[in-house]
Amino acid sequence: MERSVDIAVVGAGFAGMYMIRRAQQLGLSIQVFEAGDDVGGTWYWNRYPGARCDVESVEYSYSFDDDLQQEWEWTERYSAQPEILKYAQHVADRFELRDHIQFETRVVSAHFNESSSTWTTKTDKGDVITSRFVVFATGCLSSANIPHFPGAETFSGSTYHTGQWPHEGVDFSGKRVGLIGTGSSAVQSIPIIAQEADHLTVFQRTASYAVPARNETIDHEYVKWVKANYKQFRDDNRQQSAAFGSTTPRGDKSALEVSREELWSDLESRWQRGGFGFLSGNTDFLLDERANELAADFVREKIAQIVKDPATASALMPQQILGCKRLIIDTGYFDTFNRDNVTLVSVKDHPIERITPNGLVTGGVEYEFDTLVYATGFDAMTGSLLKIDIRGRNGVTLADAWEAGPVTYLGLTTAGFPNMFMVSGPGSPSVLTNMIMSIEQHVEFITDCIVDMDKQSRTTIETTSESQSQWVHYVNAVADRTLYPSCNSWYLGANVPGKPRVFMPLIGFPGYVEKCNEVISNDYRGFQFA
Repeated sequence: MERSVDIAVVGAGFAGMYMIRRAQQLGLSIQVFEAGDDVGGTWYWNRYPGARCDVESVEYSYSFDDDLQQEWEWTERYSAQPEILKYAQHVADRFELRDHIQFETRVVSAHFNESSSTWTTKTDKGDVITSRFVVFATGCLSSANIPHFPGAETFSGSTYHTGQWPHEGVDFSGKRVGLIGTGSSAVQSIPIIAQEADHLTVFQRTASYAVPARNETIDHEYVKWVKANYKQFRDDNRQQSAAFGSTTPRGDKSALEVSREELWSDLESRWQRGGFGFLSGNTDFLLDERANELAADFVREKIAQIVKDPATASALMPQQILGCKRLIIDTGYFDTFNRDNVTLVSVKDHPIERITPNGLVTGGVEYEFDTLVYATGFDAMTGSLLKIDIRGRNGVTLADAWEAGPVTYLGLTTAGFPNMFMVSGPGSPSVLTNMIMSIEQHVEFITDCIVDMDKQSRTTIETTSESQSQWVHYVNAVADRTLYPSCNSWYLGANVPGKPRVFMPLIGFPGYVEKCNEVISNDYRGFQFA
Protein backbone atom coordinates (compact mmCIF):
# COMPACT_ATOMS: atom_id res chain seq x y z
CA MET A 1 0.00 0.00 0.00
CA GLU A 2 1.21 3.48 -0.90
CA ARG A 3 -0.88 6.45 0.11
CA SER A 4 -0.79 9.88 1.74
CA VAL A 5 -2.65 10.91 4.89
CA ASP A 6 -2.65 13.71 7.40
CA ILE A 7 -1.59 11.48 10.30
CA ALA A 8 0.22 8.14 10.44
CA VAL A 9 -0.11 6.39 13.80
CA VAL A 10 1.82 3.47 15.26
CA GLY A 11 -0.24 1.37 17.67
CA ALA A 12 -3.96 0.60 18.11
CA GLY A 13 -4.25 0.56 21.88
CA PHE A 14 -6.36 3.11 23.74
CA ALA A 15 -4.19 5.96 22.44
CA GLY A 16 -4.27 4.93 18.79
CA MET A 17 -8.00 4.31 18.97
CA TYR A 18 -8.74 7.74 20.39
CA MET A 19 -6.48 9.32 17.74
CA ILE A 20 -8.78 7.79 15.13
CA ARG A 21 -11.91 9.05 16.85
CA ARG A 22 -10.57 12.60 17.05
CA ALA A 23 -9.43 12.49 13.43
CA GLN A 24 -12.93 11.35 12.40
CA GLN A 25 -14.48 14.27 14.23
CA LEU A 26 -12.02 16.83 12.85
CA GLY A 27 -12.03 15.63 9.24
CA LEU A 28 -8.38 14.54 9.25
CA SER A 29 -7.26 11.49 7.27
CA ILE A 30 -5.47 8.88 9.34
CA GLN A 31 -3.77 5.51 8.97
CA VAL A 32 -2.97 3.34 11.99
CA PHE A 33 -0.64 0.34 11.96
CA GLU A 34 -0.89 -2.36 14.60
CA ALA A 35 1.35 -5.41 15.06
CA GLY A 36 -1.43 -7.46 16.67
CA ASP A 37 -4.52 -8.76 14.91
CA ASP A 38 -6.92 -6.64 16.96
CA VAL A 39 -7.18 -3.47 19.03
CA GLY A 40 -6.41 -3.20 22.73
CA GLY A 41 -2.68 -2.51 23.02
CA THR A 42 -1.33 -3.70 26.35
CA TRP A 43 -4.62 -5.52 26.99
CA TYR A 44 -4.24 -7.37 23.71
CA TRP A 45 -0.69 -8.55 24.44
CA ASN A 46 -0.69 -9.09 28.21
CA ARG A 47 -2.71 -12.26 28.78
CA TYR A 48 -0.69 -13.84 31.55
CA PRO A 49 -2.67 -15.51 34.36
CA GLY A 50 -4.32 -12.98 36.64
CA ALA A 51 -3.68 -9.96 34.40
CA ARG A 52 -5.86 -7.19 35.78
CA CYS A 53 -5.96 -3.39 35.89
CA ASP A 54 -5.08 -1.70 39.19
CA VAL A 55 -7.34 1.30 38.53
CA GLU A 56 -11.04 0.77 39.20
CA SER A 57 -13.15 -0.08 36.15
CA VAL A 58 -15.44 2.96 36.25
CA GLU A 59 -12.31 5.13 36.14
CA TYR A 60 -10.14 3.12 33.73
CA SER A 61 -12.38 3.86 30.76
CA TYR A 62 -12.86 6.56 28.13
CA SER A 63 -14.61 9.78 29.14
CA PHE A 64 -14.92 11.39 25.70
CA ASP A 65 -18.43 10.08 24.94
CA ASP A 66 -21.16 10.10 27.58
CA ASP A 67 -23.33 7.57 25.74
CA LEU A 68 -20.39 5.16 25.83
CA GLN A 69 -19.95 5.80 29.56
CA GLN A 70 -23.63 5.17 30.23
CA GLU A 71 -24.09 2.06 28.12
CA TRP A 72 -21.06 -0.01 29.11
CA GLU A 73 -21.44 -2.30 32.14
CA TRP A 74 -18.40 -3.56 34.04
CA THR A 75 -18.65 -6.76 36.06
CA GLU A 76 -15.82 -6.30 38.61
CA ARG A 77 -14.36 -3.52 40.72
CA TYR A 78 -10.99 -4.11 39.00
CA SER A 79 -11.43 -5.46 35.51
CA ALA A 80 -9.46 -8.44 34.26
CA GLN A 81 -7.66 -8.43 30.90
CA PRO A 82 -10.41 -10.26 28.94
CA GLU A 83 -13.04 -7.71 29.97
CA ILE A 84 -10.84 -4.70 29.18
CA LEU A 85 -10.05 -6.19 25.76
CA LYS A 86 -13.76 -6.74 25.18
CA TYR A 87 -14.36 -3.08 26.07
CA ALA A 88 -11.67 -1.94 23.60
CA GLN A 89 -13.25 -4.10 20.90
CA HIS A 90 -16.66 -2.61 21.68
CA VAL A 91 -15.29 0.92 21.30
CA ALA A 92 -13.65 0.00 17.98
CA ASP A 93 -16.95 -1.41 16.69
CA ARG A 94 -19.12 1.38 18.04
CA PHE A 95 -17.11 4.15 16.35
CA GLU A 96 -16.05 2.13 13.27
CA LEU A 97 -12.37 2.57 14.09
CA ARG A 98 -11.11 -0.60 12.38
CA ASP A 99 -11.61 0.98 8.94
CA HIS A 100 -8.50 3.05 9.66
CA ILE A 101 -6.30 0.27 11.12
CA GLN A 102 -4.06 -2.16 9.28
CA PHE A 103 -3.51 -5.12 11.61
CA GLU A 104 -0.69 -7.66 11.75
CA THR A 105 1.64 -4.97 10.45
CA ARG A 106 4.76 -3.76 12.20
CA VAL A 107 6.25 -0.33 11.46
CA VAL A 108 9.98 -0.67 10.77
CA SER A 109 10.91 2.93 9.98
CA ALA A 110 9.66 6.52 9.99
CA HIS A 111 11.85 9.17 8.33
CA PHE A 112 11.32 12.92 8.07
CA ASN A 113 11.77 14.43 4.61
CA GLU A 114 13.06 17.98 4.97
CA SER A 115 12.36 19.00 1.38
CA SER A 116 8.63 18.20 1.62
CA SER A 117 8.21 18.53 5.41
CA THR A 118 6.51 15.11 5.49
CA TRP A 119 7.11 11.76 7.13
CA THR A 120 7.59 8.49 5.26
CA THR A 121 6.55 5.46 7.29
CA LYS A 122 7.38 1.94 6.11
CA THR A 123 6.13 -1.40 7.40
CA ASP A 124 7.27 -5.01 7.32
CA LYS A 125 4.52 -5.66 4.74
CA GLY A 126 6.03 -3.21 2.25
CA ASP A 127 3.58 -0.37 2.93
CA VAL A 128 4.82 3.18 2.32
CA ILE A 129 2.78 5.97 3.91
CA THR A 130 3.48 9.65 3.43
CA SER A 131 2.00 11.84 6.14
CA ARG A 132 2.16 15.38 7.45
CA PHE A 133 2.35 14.11 11.02
CA VAL A 134 3.45 10.88 12.67
CA VAL A 135 2.19 9.85 16.12
CA PHE A 136 3.70 7.07 18.17
CA ALA A 137 1.02 5.46 20.32
CA THR A 138 3.26 2.53 21.18
CA GLY A 139 2.50 2.35 24.90
CA CYS A 140 4.67 2.71 27.98
CA LEU A 141 4.74 -0.97 28.94
CA SER A 142 4.77 -2.82 25.64
CA SER A 143 8.38 -3.88 25.06
CA ALA A 144 9.19 -7.01 27.08
CA ASN A 145 12.42 -6.98 29.06
CA ILE A 146 13.98 -10.40 28.54
CA PRO A 147 17.14 -10.90 30.62
CA HIS A 148 20.10 -12.68 29.07
CA PHE A 149 21.20 -15.51 31.35
CA PRO A 150 24.03 -17.80 30.28
CA GLY A 151 22.65 -21.06 28.95
CA ALA A 152 19.11 -19.78 28.45
CA GLU A 153 18.95 -21.39 25.02
CA THR A 154 19.75 -24.82 26.49
CA PHE A 155 16.63 -25.12 28.64
CA SER A 156 14.74 -28.18 27.45
CA GLY A 157 11.30 -27.19 28.73
CA SER A 158 8.80 -24.52 27.70
CA THR A 159 9.69 -20.85 28.25
CA TYR A 160 7.26 -17.93 28.55
CA HIS A 161 7.40 -14.19 29.27
CA THR A 162 4.45 -12.54 30.99
CA GLY A 163 4.55 -9.73 28.42
CA GLN A 164 4.41 -12.15 25.47
CA TRP A 165 1.91 -14.70 26.71
CA PRO A 166 0.39 -17.22 24.28
CA HIS A 167 -3.13 -16.19 23.40
CA GLU A 168 -4.35 -19.74 23.73
CA GLY A 169 -3.16 -19.81 27.35
CA VAL A 170 -0.83 -22.24 29.12
CA ASP A 171 -1.75 -25.39 31.04
CA PHE A 172 0.50 -25.81 34.09
CA SER A 173 -1.24 -28.93 35.37
CA GLY A 174 1.27 -31.45 36.69
CA LYS A 175 4.20 -29.17 35.82
CA ARG A 176 7.12 -28.03 37.92
CA VAL A 177 7.34 -24.29 37.20
CA GLY A 178 10.21 -21.88 37.81
CA LEU A 179 9.25 -18.19 37.78
CA ILE A 180 11.79 -15.36 37.78
CA GLY A 181 10.61 -12.01 39.19
CA THR A 182 8.32 -10.60 41.86
CA GLY A 183 7.09 -7.42 40.18
CA SER A 184 3.51 -6.61 39.22
CA SER A 185 2.94 -9.33 36.60
CA ALA A 186 4.53 -11.91 38.92
CA VAL A 187 2.40 -10.85 41.89
CA GLN A 188 -0.72 -11.21 39.75
CA SER A 189 0.21 -14.50 38.12
CA ILE A 190 1.88 -16.41 40.99
CA PRO A 191 -1.40 -17.19 42.88
CA ILE A 192 -3.01 -18.52 39.69
CA ILE A 193 -0.02 -20.59 38.54
CA ALA A 194 0.38 -22.03 42.05
CA GLN A 195 -3.18 -23.36 41.94
CA GLU A 196 -2.46 -25.25 38.72
CA ALA A 197 1.17 -26.34 38.96
CA ASP A 198 2.52 -29.43 40.65
CA HIS A 199 5.18 -27.17 42.17
CA LEU A 200 6.11 -23.51 41.74
CA THR A 201 9.55 -22.11 42.59
CA VAL A 202 9.70 -18.30 42.68
CA PHE A 203 13.11 -16.64 42.24
CA GLN A 204 13.09 -13.23 43.90
CA ARG A 205 15.75 -10.55 43.63
CA THR A 206 13.91 -7.69 45.33
CA ALA A 207 10.81 -8.14 47.47
CA SER A 208 7.81 -6.05 46.42
CA TYR A 209 5.30 -4.10 48.46
CA ALA A 210 1.76 -5.25 47.72
CA VAL A 211 -1.53 -4.22 49.26
CA PRO A 212 -4.86 -6.00 48.79
CA ALA A 213 -7.10 -5.15 45.88
CA ARG A 214 -10.22 -6.46 47.62
CA ASN A 215 -11.58 -7.11 44.16
CA GLU A 216 -15.21 -8.15 44.02
CA THR A 217 -18.29 -8.11 41.85
CA ILE A 218 -18.96 -4.49 41.02
CA ASP A 219 -21.20 -2.51 43.36
CA HIS A 220 -24.15 -1.62 41.13
CA GLU A 221 -25.39 1.10 43.48
CA TYR A 222 -21.97 2.75 43.28
CA VAL A 223 -21.99 2.46 39.49
CA LYS A 224 -25.46 3.99 39.40
CA TRP A 225 -24.18 6.96 41.42
CA VAL A 226 -21.10 7.34 39.19
CA LYS A 227 -23.17 7.30 36.01
CA ALA A 228 -25.52 9.92 37.43
CA ASN A 229 -22.52 12.12 38.21
CA TYR A 230 -19.99 11.08 35.58
CA LYS A 231 -18.97 14.56 34.45
CA GLN A 232 -18.27 15.80 37.97
CA PHE A 233 -16.67 12.45 38.84
CA ARG A 234 -14.23 12.79 35.91
CA ASP A 235 -13.54 16.47 36.68
CA ASP A 236 -12.78 15.61 40.30
CA ASN A 237 -10.47 12.79 39.25
CA ARG A 238 -8.53 15.08 36.93
CA GLN A 239 -7.72 17.21 39.96
CA GLN A 240 -6.03 14.26 41.65
CA SER A 241 -2.28 13.82 41.28
CA ALA A 242 -2.76 10.47 39.52
CA ALA A 243 -6.00 11.46 37.73
CA PHE A 244 -8.09 8.94 39.67
CA GLY A 245 -9.28 8.20 43.19
CA SER A 246 -11.35 11.30 43.98
CA THR A 247 -13.79 9.26 46.11
CA THR A 248 -10.98 7.88 48.29
CA PRO A 249 -10.84 9.61 51.70
CA ARG A 250 -7.62 11.63 51.97
CA GLY A 251 -5.85 12.74 55.09
CA ASP A 252 -4.43 16.23 55.59
CA LYS A 253 -1.83 15.54 58.29
CA SER A 254 1.72 14.33 58.35
CA ALA A 255 2.15 10.73 59.47
CA LEU A 256 4.58 12.13 62.01
CA GLU A 257 1.90 14.31 63.63
CA VAL A 258 -0.46 11.54 64.68
CA SER A 259 -0.12 8.80 67.29
CA ARG A 260 0.95 5.32 66.24
CA GLU A 261 -2.48 4.01 67.29
CA GLU A 262 -4.29 6.54 65.09
CA LEU A 263 -1.94 5.90 62.16
CA TRP A 264 -2.24 2.11 62.44
CA SER A 265 -6.03 2.34 62.68
CA ASP A 266 -6.21 4.40 59.49
CA LEU A 267 -3.78 2.14 57.63
CA GLU A 268 -5.78 -0.90 58.73
CA SER A 269 -9.02 0.57 57.39
CA ARG A 270 -7.31 1.35 54.08
CA TRP A 271 -5.77 -2.13 53.94
CA GLN A 272 -9.26 -3.57 54.37
CA ARG A 273 -10.74 -1.23 51.74
CA GLY A 274 -8.06 -2.17 49.23
CA GLY A 275 -6.43 -0.32 46.36
CA PHE A 276 -4.06 2.61 45.92
CA GLY A 277 -5.88 4.62 48.60
CA PHE A 278 -3.59 2.86 51.09
CA LEU A 279 -1.10 5.75 50.84
CA SER A 280 -3.71 8.54 50.87
CA GLY A 281 -4.23 8.78 54.61
CA ASN A 282 -1.31 11.13 55.26
CA THR A 283 0.38 13.86 53.28
CA ASP A 284 4.02 12.80 53.48
CA PHE A 285 4.35 9.06 52.84
CA LEU A 286 6.15 9.78 49.55
CA LEU A 287 7.91 12.92 50.78
CA ASP A 288 9.47 12.05 54.13
CA GLU A 289 11.56 8.93 54.72
CA ARG A 290 10.53 8.72 58.37
CA ALA A 291 6.83 8.81 57.49
CA ASN A 292 7.40 6.31 54.71
CA GLU A 293 9.10 3.89 57.10
CA LEU A 294 6.00 3.88 59.31
CA ALA A 295 3.77 2.75 56.43
CA ALA A 296 6.43 0.26 55.32
CA ASP A 297 6.53 -1.19 58.83
CA PHE A 298 2.77 -1.68 58.71
CA VAL A 299 3.03 -3.66 55.46
CA ARG A 300 5.89 -5.76 56.80
CA GLU A 301 3.82 -6.53 59.91
CA LYS A 302 0.99 -7.68 57.64
CA ILE A 303 3.34 -9.97 55.74
CA ALA A 304 4.53 -11.48 59.02
CA GLN A 305 0.91 -12.10 60.02
CA ILE A 306 -0.05 -13.67 56.68
CA VAL A 307 2.97 -15.85 55.83
CA LYS A 308 3.31 -18.71 58.31
CA ASP A 309 6.97 -19.62 57.80
CA PRO A 310 9.07 -16.91 59.50
CA ALA A 311 12.03 -17.28 57.10
CA THR A 312 9.79 -16.97 54.04
CA ALA A 313 7.93 -14.04 55.57
CA SER A 314 11.22 -12.28 56.29
CA ALA A 315 12.43 -12.82 52.72
CA LEU A 316 9.16 -11.35 51.38
CA MET A 317 9.50 -8.16 53.42
CA PRO A 318 10.74 -5.28 51.22
CA GLN A 319 13.41 -3.00 52.66
CA GLN A 320 13.36 -0.21 50.07
CA ILE A 321 11.20 2.92 50.21
CA LEU A 322 7.51 2.09 49.96
CA GLY A 323 6.24 3.45 46.63
CA CYS A 324 9.59 4.23 44.96
CA LYS A 325 8.77 1.20 42.86
CA ARG A 326 5.18 0.95 41.69
CA LEU A 327 2.94 -0.15 44.55
CA ILE A 328 1.30 -3.44 43.59
CA ILE A 329 -2.37 -4.26 44.15
CA ASP A 330 -2.67 -7.99 44.82
CA THR A 331 -5.13 -10.81 45.34
CA GLY A 332 -3.82 -13.60 47.56
CA TYR A 333 -0.14 -13.07 46.76
CA PHE A 334 1.37 -13.44 50.23
CA ASP A 335 -1.08 -16.22 51.17
CA THR A 336 0.22 -18.23 48.22
CA PHE A 337 3.54 -18.77 49.98
CA ASN A 338 1.71 -20.81 52.64
CA ARG A 339 1.03 -23.50 50.04
CA ASP A 340 3.03 -26.71 50.26
CA ASN A 341 3.73 -26.58 46.52
CA VAL A 342 5.34 -23.11 46.50
CA THR A 343 9.00 -22.36 47.27
CA LEU A 344 10.63 -18.92 47.47
CA VAL A 345 14.31 -18.63 46.54
CA SER A 346 16.18 -15.36 47.07
CA VAL A 347 18.68 -14.48 44.35
CA LYS A 348 19.56 -11.09 45.83
CA ASP A 349 22.88 -12.18 47.33
CA HIS A 350 23.39 -15.12 44.97
CA PRO A 351 22.35 -14.01 41.46
CA ILE A 352 21.22 -16.56 38.92
CA GLU A 353 24.42 -18.04 37.52
CA ARG A 354 23.06 -19.84 34.50
CA ILE A 355 20.11 -21.62 32.97
CA THR A 356 20.56 -25.36 32.50
CA PRO A 357 18.68 -27.91 30.37
CA ASN A 358 16.70 -28.89 33.47
CA GLY A 359 16.35 -25.59 35.37
CA LEU A 360 18.73 -22.97 36.73
CA VAL A 361 21.64 -22.58 39.11
CA THR A 362 21.86 -19.98 41.88
CA GLY A 363 24.15 -20.03 44.90
CA GLY A 364 25.74 -23.19 43.55
CA VAL A 365 22.42 -25.07 43.76
CA GLU A 366 20.50 -26.33 40.73
CA TYR A 367 16.72 -26.03 40.84
CA GLU A 368 14.90 -28.24 38.37
CA PHE A 369 11.59 -27.55 36.66
CA ASP A 370 9.68 -28.30 33.45
CA THR A 371 8.54 -24.77 32.60
CA LEU A 372 10.30 -21.42 32.96
CA VAL A 373 8.37 -18.15 33.26
CA TYR A 374 10.10 -14.77 32.95
CA ALA A 375 8.08 -12.18 34.90
CA THR A 376 10.81 -9.62 34.33
CA GLY A 377 8.77 -6.63 33.21
CA PHE A 378 9.31 -4.17 30.39
CA ASP A 379 11.78 -1.82 28.80
CA ALA A 380 9.44 0.93 29.93
CA MET A 381 8.59 4.24 28.24
CA THR A 382 11.24 4.09 25.50
CA GLY A 383 11.66 0.43 24.53
CA SER A 384 9.05 0.22 21.78
CA LEU A 385 10.05 3.58 20.28
CA LEU A 386 13.73 2.72 20.03
CA LYS A 387 12.97 -0.55 18.23
CA ILE A 388 11.79 1.52 15.26
CA ASP A 389 14.21 3.28 12.89
CA ILE A 390 13.00 6.85 13.55
CA ARG A 391 14.96 9.63 11.86
CA GLY A 392 14.44 13.38 12.03
CA ARG A 393 16.36 16.30 10.56
CA ASN A 394 19.72 15.51 8.95
CA GLY A 395 18.99 11.79 9.29
CA VAL A 396 19.59 11.84 13.05
CA THR A 397 18.04 8.78 14.70
CA LEU A 398 15.91 8.98 17.80
CA ALA A 399 18.30 6.46 19.40
CA ASP A 400 21.18 8.91 18.89
CA ALA A 401 19.14 11.87 20.12
CA TRP A 402 18.34 9.88 23.28
CA GLU A 403 21.77 8.33 23.73
CA ALA A 404 22.18 9.89 27.18
CA GLY A 405 18.55 9.25 28.09
CA PRO A 406 15.19 10.36 26.70
CA VAL A 407 14.74 14.11 26.23
CA THR A 408 11.34 15.55 25.38
CA TYR A 409 9.24 18.65 25.73
CA LEU A 410 6.02 17.94 27.63
CA GLY A 411 6.62 14.24 26.97
CA LEU A 412 5.14 14.91 23.53
CA THR A 413 7.96 15.92 21.18
CA THR A 414 11.73 15.87 20.74
CA ALA A 415 13.91 18.56 19.13
CA GLY A 416 15.00 17.72 15.60
CA PHE A 417 11.86 15.69 14.89
CA PRO A 418 9.28 18.09 13.42
CA ASN A 419 5.61 17.06 13.34
CA MET A 420 6.37 13.95 15.40
CA PHE A 421 4.35 13.34 18.54
CA MET A 422 4.39 10.68 21.26
CA VAL A 423 1.38 9.80 23.36
CA SER A 424 2.35 9.38 27.04
CA GLY A 425 6.03 9.66 26.24
CA PRO A 426 8.88 10.05 28.74
CA GLY A 427 8.48 13.36 30.53
CA SER A 428 4.69 13.10 30.79
CA PRO A 429 2.67 11.85 33.80
CA SER A 430 1.77 8.61 31.96
CA VAL A 431 2.51 5.59 34.19
CA LEU A 432 1.97 7.57 37.39
CA THR A 433 -1.64 8.22 36.39
CA ASN A 434 -4.82 6.59 35.18
CA MET A 435 -3.40 6.05 31.69
CA ILE A 436 -6.65 6.60 29.83
CA MET A 437 -7.08 10.08 31.30
CA SER A 438 -3.50 10.95 30.30
CA ILE A 439 -4.06 9.48 26.85
CA GLU A 440 -7.19 11.57 26.26
CA GLN A 441 -5.40 14.76 27.31
CA HIS A 442 -2.41 13.99 25.05
CA VAL A 443 -4.50 13.09 22.02
CA GLU A 444 -6.60 16.24 22.38
CA PHE A 445 -3.46 18.38 22.68
CA ILE A 446 -2.01 16.82 19.51
CA THR A 447 -5.14 17.00 17.38
CA ASP A 448 -6.06 20.51 18.55
CA CYS A 449 -2.51 21.57 17.68
CA ILE A 450 -2.87 20.17 14.14
CA VAL A 451 -6.16 22.03 13.67
CA ASP A 452 -4.60 25.28 14.97
CA MET A 453 -1.67 24.85 12.58
CA ASP A 454 -4.01 24.37 9.63
CA LYS A 455 -5.95 27.50 10.54
CA GLN A 456 -2.73 29.52 10.54
CA SER A 457 -1.18 27.81 7.49
CA ARG A 458 1.73 26.49 9.54
CA THR A 459 3.55 23.55 8.01
CA THR A 460 5.71 22.19 10.82
CA ILE A 461 5.91 22.35 14.59
CA GLU A 462 9.08 21.52 16.46
CA THR A 463 10.38 22.00 19.96
CA THR A 464 13.85 23.39 20.69
CA SER A 465 16.84 21.89 22.46
CA GLU A 466 16.54 24.58 25.11
CA SER A 467 12.84 23.85 25.73
CA GLN A 468 13.36 20.13 26.12
CA SER A 469 16.43 20.60 28.31
CA GLN A 470 14.43 22.83 30.64
CA TRP A 471 11.56 20.32 30.65
CA VAL A 472 13.78 17.36 31.55
CA HIS A 473 15.27 19.46 34.35
CA TYR A 474 11.76 20.30 35.57
CA VAL A 475 10.61 16.64 35.52
CA ASN A 476 13.62 15.57 37.56
CA ALA A 477 13.36 18.54 39.93
CA VAL A 478 9.76 17.55 40.72
CA ALA A 479 10.83 13.94 41.27
CA ASP A 480 13.71 14.99 43.50
CA ARG A 481 11.27 16.63 45.91
CA THR A 482 9.85 13.13 46.55
CA LEU A 483 11.15 9.68 47.45
CA TYR A 484 10.47 8.24 43.98
CA PRO A 485 14.09 8.36 42.71
CA SER A 486 15.44 6.70 45.86
CA CYS A 487 15.58 3.15 44.49
CA ASN A 488 16.39 1.38 41.24
CA SER A 489 13.04 1.13 39.46
CA TRP A 490 11.79 0.91 35.90
CA TYR A 491 10.73 4.57 36.30
CA LEU A 492 14.48 5.22 35.97
CA GLY A 493 15.11 2.44 33.44
CA ALA A 494 17.15 0.62 36.10
CA ASN A 495 15.69 -2.78 35.19
CA VAL A 496 17.36 -2.75 31.75
CA PRO A 497 21.16 -3.26 31.69
CA GLY A 498 22.96 -0.34 30.05
CA LYS A 499 19.91 1.93 29.89
CA PRO A 500 20.71 5.54 30.93
CA ARG A 501 19.28 6.48 34.33
CA VAL A 502 16.71 9.26 33.87
CA PHE A 503 13.52 9.59 35.92
CA MET A 504 11.02 9.40 33.07
CA PRO A 505 7.47 10.13 34.28
CA LEU A 506 6.38 13.55 35.54
CA ILE A 507 4.69 13.48 38.95
CA GLY A 508 1.33 15.26 39.08
CA PHE A 509 -1.41 15.25 36.43
CA PRO A 510 -3.16 18.57 37.27
CA GLY A 511 0.12 20.51 37.22
CA TYR A 512 1.02 18.95 33.89
CA VAL A 513 -2.31 19.92 32.33
CA GLU A 514 -1.85 23.45 33.63
CA LYS A 515 1.59 23.61 31.99
CA CYS A 516 0.16 22.37 28.68
CA ASN A 517 -2.63 24.93 28.79
CA GLU A 518 -0.09 27.71 29.46
CA VAL A 519 1.92 26.54 26.44
CA ILE A 520 -1.17 26.70 24.22
CA SER A 521 -2.36 30.08 25.51
CA ASN A 522 1.10 31.54 24.77
CA ASP A 523 1.00 30.46 21.11
CA TYR A 524 2.65 27.12 21.85
CA ARG A 525 5.53 28.51 23.87
CA GLY A 526 8.55 26.23 23.65
CA PHE A 527 7.78 25.30 20.05
CA GLN A 528 8.78 26.88 16.76
CA PHE A 529 6.76 26.82 13.55
CA ALA A 530 7.50 26.96 9.86
